[in-house]
Amino acid sequence: MLVEPSGPRNVGSVARLCANFGIHQLRLVAPRCDPRGDEARQMAVHGVAHLQEATIYPDLASALADCRRVVAATGRLEGPPLPLQPPAAALSWLLAPDDPAPQTSLALVFGREDRGLSNDELLQAGRLLHISAAGTYPSLNLSHAVAVVLHHLWTLRQELQPEPQLSPHPPASAPPESPATLAPRGAIEAGLADAEALLLDVGFLHPHTARARMAKLRGLLQRAELTENDLALLRGMVCQLRWASRRGVAAGGDH
Repeated sequence: MLVEPSGPRNVGSVARLCANFGIHQLRLVAPRCDPRGDEARQMAVHGVAHLQEATIYPDLASALADCRRVVAATGRLEGPPLPLQPPAAALSWLLAPDDPAPQTSLALVFGREDRGLSNDELLQAGRLLHISAAGTYPSLNLSHAVAVVLHHLWTLRQELQPEPQLSPHPPASAPPESPATLAPRGAIEAGLADAEALLLDVGFLHPHTARARMAKLRGLLQRAELTENDLALLRGMVCQLRWASRRGVAAGGDH
């Protein structure tokens, strides 16, 4: 997933990398160039189909709405809203072999060529990936960064391929308990919007500080890795608290 890419050659190169490393879906968020123009097509080579089939979204939240595990790449070393991880650690979390969520709900996010991803955008990811490089010039070209990450991802996927069963009758054992499925980003954002409205109503948040305090809450929830059941519990709490607060206001108005 590319956020506001401005270079058509970078977009074309990323489409080619998708073909190289078996990535079946390319999403573009508000591209600032023609992602299907001649320059992009020239760089895509055998990845032209990925350009043709790329889905374009108006913002990152809508692009991630159906995603459950999100890794965002960033070159920033100062002030990231979540801890930075090397590719191996971040991608191992992304692929979590025992996660029942479908592969189509996983996302890798790369930011703008000139300024990367904002803090608000980084907080929509469960992990932040950082590629280390020489301190004299640590900034990578967008398509080069994508190449490094996708190569790591490809290698990890090969390592996670199940080994062939040597015995036709393996010993019986209880299957491991599957972990709960992580909540999709769209549902988390909707829950956060409900919580923010309630916290503003009851005075815990104030309009001029709400954004900063909600960013801290978003970071906390990202570190907690909310499952669908967790989110349902939190949304139920918010709903009940809203009902109670409004009932209290109504009761107070009767006096």
